[in-house]
Amino acid sequence: MSIMFEKVVDFVRSLYPDENPVPLHAPRFTGNEKKYLLNCIDTTYVSYVGKYVDRFEDEIRKYTGARCAIAVSSGTAALHTALLLAGVSCRDEVITQPLTFVATANAIAYCGARPVFVDVERATMGLDPDRLEKFLVTNACLESGGVCRNRTTGERIAACVPVHTFGHPVRIDSIVEICRRYGLPVIEDAAEALGSFYKGRHAGTFGDMGILSFNGNKPVTTGGGGMIITDSENLAAKAKHLTTTAKQQHPWEFFHDEIGYNYRLPNLNAALGCAQMESFASVVENKRTTAELYRRFFEETQVGFIVEPPHARSNYWLNAVLWKDRKERKDFLSYSREKGIQTRPVWTLLSRLPMYQHCQRDSLENAQWLEDRLVNIPSSVRR
Repeated sequence: MSIMFEKVVDFVRSLYPDENPVPLHAPRFTGNEKKYLLNCIDTTYVSYVGKYVDRFEDEIRKYTGARCAIAVSSGTAALHTALLLAGVSCRDEVITQPLTFVATANAIAYCGARPVFVDVERATMGLDPDRLEKFLVTNACLESGGVCRNRTTGERIAACVPVHTFGHPVRIDSIVEICRRYGLPVIEDAAEALGSFYKGRHAGTFGDMGILSFNGNKPVTTGGGGMIITDSENLAAKAKHLTTTAKQQHPWEFFHDEIGYNYRLPNLNAALGCAQMESFASVVENKRTTAELYRRFFEETQVGFIVEPPHARSNYWLNAVLWKDRKERKDFLSYSREKGIQTRPVWTLLSRLPMYQHCQRDSLENAQWLEDRLVNIPSSVRR
């Protein structure tokens, strides 16, 4: 197997010959980033008031096809806000998947709610609609007044949060249809999926709301930042109000009509995002070309490579390979990192983390199978 490891490492180096070590996903600043940042400084508009915030929201709205976009300080802040807008509150339950970054469950916990973990599909690495339906048929009942109640725990199931893992869209249309039957709002965690489409529509635009992330390792980065996207102008207005400390508009008075959050994206960060969006189309094509080169390489090996699901056009945020078992995965991680290739395992399943071990779950066999085998490999935009 060491020969196979060596072949993989050599191929990665051939894709990124000028980088040592080869990063997992480094940001690229090749356009107007410095120009726009200096403009912010010159105008003194560096906080959440400024033309770049409005412009960045408009760019995301146009690109995704969503009617509204609200820029916030992180993807986690976006998800927390969206859950609050969906009515998630203390003691509620929210269905999500265990194979995702911890922020997905943390945002649920911030609301005083509890995640319920339903298994993923191997093909999409995202929430399995068939498992979701089975869980609801087995555990849920729809009460008079439209409340979805978990018969096992007695608590209200308030929402569903599927995740477009590594930029690969889930079967979101099926998930939305199932959730509609049970009166459940759907909030798409599209933190990794800017530039990904399913059946011609952008990820994050199928449910009641979607969220995006612009963290430093994303294809579009603002250093730190996020976005709520929705077709509901009412939800968008509430999101903007809630993330601006719930302050009523007034020339000088400071009156806040509910508990709000200082979550709005600063103009300085938005300026970076505006510059990044100017070249984003070429970024996605570059990443898709890299993924195709990986696919052809791994096609001639015994190592699995994750490809975009049917009906999807993925951004291939982080490319992923599948090793034979947990030991082989660990051995490759050690070997590749020793050779200066940044790789990482998939996240520890959230259902294993101490703060979420007590949460209800189904069998999770697909999530566990992926956890044992999956490794992310370098996926930066190639120069």
